[in-house]
Amino acid sequence: LSVNKAHISKLHPCMSLTPFNCTREMSVLQEISQNVRSIKQLEYAVLARRANQIQKELSQGVRKPYKELIDVCWGDPHSMDVKPLTFVRQVLAACVYPELMSSHKLPLDVRQRAQWLLGRCDGGSVGSYLAPTGIPEIVQRMSESIRSRDGGVPCNPDNIFISPGSQWSLTNIIQVLVNNEAPLRTGILTPVPCHVTTIMSIKSLGAAVIPYFLSEEHGWALQVEELQRALESAKGGCNPVALYVINPGNPAGYVQSRKSIQEVIQFASEKRLFLLADEVYQDCVYGKNSEFVSYKRVLAEMGPPFSDTVELASFHSVSKGFMGECGLRGGYVELVNLDPNVVKYIFNLICKDSTTPVLAHFAMDLMMNPPRPGDPSYPLYNQVRNATAHEVVNSLPGFSCQPVEGGAFVFPRVFLPPRAIQKAKEEGMQPDTFYCMRLLEEMGVLVSPGCEYGQKEGTYHIRFCIMASQDIIDQVLKRLTTFHTKFMKDFS
Repeated sequence: LSVNKAHISKLHPCMSLTPFNCTREMSVLQEISQNVRSIKQLEYAVLARRANQIQKELSQGVRKPYKELIDVCWGDPHSMDVKPLTFVRQVLAACVYPELMSSHKLPLDVRQRAQWLLGRCDGGSVGSYLAPTGIPEIVQRMSESIRSRDGGVPCNPDNIFISPGSQWSLTNIIQVLVNNEAPLRTGILTPVPCHVTTIMSIKSLGAAVIPYFLSEEHGWALQVEELQRALESAKGGCNPVALYVINPGNPAGYVQSRKSIQEVIQFASEKRLFLLADEVYQDCVYGKNSEFVSYKRVLAEMGPPFSDTVELASFHSVSKGFMGECGLRGGYVELVNLDPNVVKYIFNLICKDSTTPVLAHFAMDLMMNPPRPGDPSYPLYNQVRNATAHEVVNSLPGFSCQPVEGGAFVFPRVFLPPRAIQKAKEEGMQPDTFYCMRLLEEMGVLVSPGCEYGQKEGTYHIRFCIMASQDIIDQVLKRLTTFHTKFMKDFS
């Protein structure tokens, strides 16, 4: 993407500096509409509809083997009895209702933070409009936090854009990469398994997904040899321009080592690929020998020619990680080594819609600048944060589950008997969707089938969130074990 203004229009039709061309734009919209229609119905949608019916039946008094349905399908901690962080909610409450700041029931650091945040808003109110650039002081503090995270690697606040969530940011960056006027479709190397929303975004924008398989046998490791294989497979079919990585993994739960990240960066440099680093679970690392290291830090520490040529966009969000504030819709993207003209275009693209909500800006500041040791709120904040991370057993009877090093999900492989696979085909379902449907019907547990995220042919998985209260995790594992034992017996 290191281009001058004359080349910007070649990257994406909408980047043209010429007047609006209605005919061309309509053809692009028609192509996108065709791509949207070509996306298959989500397997999860079938399960979700049945789950809604079951909820209604339970409320009407229909007798079932369980009294309540447990939904661990999505990474939404607060819906699974994980309590919001007290410090975060106290600050937000004081910002929304400033009269609370006159009460000494709130800790001093809470009142001070709320006062500082409101001081960044016109009229001292969260109801005021923000400038398209957001709140500069918050972006500056975010850049300082990122620099601290990365061991002093410089961070330019002008390259940070706050957005309504990381997926929103990712979609917009992909939109810049896609060139629908080129002879070959834009290709993006994407991990398998991968979150389905990202796959849908890539396809809906007219790009081609180039799948590369993570190695389940090696703890879902990302192997450069597999990247090379995937790249070779795309020859003649599309034009690969970007490599998308998720670290820590979703749904696989791996955490990349520094050595692995170095290898990926070197590969991206050799193949001239734009790096898209999804790092939203960076604060959720459980493995004893695992450590999150950002792609930006490794890139900087590798030095020239990598540190000043490899183009990178990294993403983070308040929805994920220990805060779990999914409903506040706040995230950011940081751009590294992009041409200033492209950065300017991305800025205009991101700001073309309404600005990110004020409370999302505040949440970003609270996530990246939490209470420090010595602050009145620190003891409770530290205690609650540590309580939100739960380990899950790395194997269950009849399952093969790689150790969960990070992230919010477990993605075990389930070995289905031939009779179960045949029964699924008779009912017009994918085998693991059939398994999940039976689990939902018989035990009231809603999980996702592995086919939703991609998997090697002949293998089957399920995915469920472990960022839940301990009681819910215990209930899920208990019901799952009981169900699986019966399921395997019924179809043996």
